[in-house]
Amino acid sequence: MVNKRTVRRSISDLQRVKTWQLVVLLIIALFMTATFLRLNNIGMVERRAAVIAADETGDEAATITRLYDLQQYVTSHMNTDLGRGVYLEASYNRALQDWQAAQFGDQNPNGNIYQRAQEICAPQFTSYSAAYLQCTTSELAKFPAAADPTDGSGKPRQETYIYSFTSPLWSPDFAGWSVLICVAIIIVIFARLTSIAILRLLLRRHYRNA
Repeated sequence: MVNKRTVRRSISDLQRVKTWQLVVLLIIALFMTATFLRLNNIGMVERRAAVIAADETGDEAATITRLYDLQQYVTSHMNTDLGRGVYLEASYNRALQDWQAAQFGDQNPNGNIYQRAQEICAPQFTSYSAAYLQCTTSELAKFPAAADPTDGSGKPRQETYIYSFTSPLWSPDFAGWSVLICVAIIIVIFARLTSIAILRLLLRRHYRNA
């Protein structure tokens, strides 16, 4: 009879905190977790935009600083995956333009065809852009370069202007701790339901005749 009372007392203790109360607490914790994870992602997007903005101004020092800031943030916060990375398109375009100027410049047997391309393309565009670069490239393709452009003579490669950093699976910030809280609540709910089920089973099977 004592053991039966002990089991019933254990069940009563477990039932003091209702399952629905834990579920409500879990819903609140999940909402907080989603909010913090979203804020982490927004922080990454803002820093990535700052890198691109600095790159477009042509300020190399500022671009490096913004890249470092982005790296520090991404590697220390969860849910900040960069996907395919951040592409310094403006830097690549400037490097390609410099390469074209050297490759198709005064040393070309057909004259400075780079200057000719600029004279054709510049009036068509109000500012430097990818379309402007494409126009220049198309015009240069009509003439042979001073050297074979396929000989690897310093032509910039796009992949070297793409930066990617790894986001951790878990980080010790608001998002990370809120995830742990959610996991803890789920474990408590599962353990509570399991314990009640086991204790009730014991009452039915082992103490039926007590």
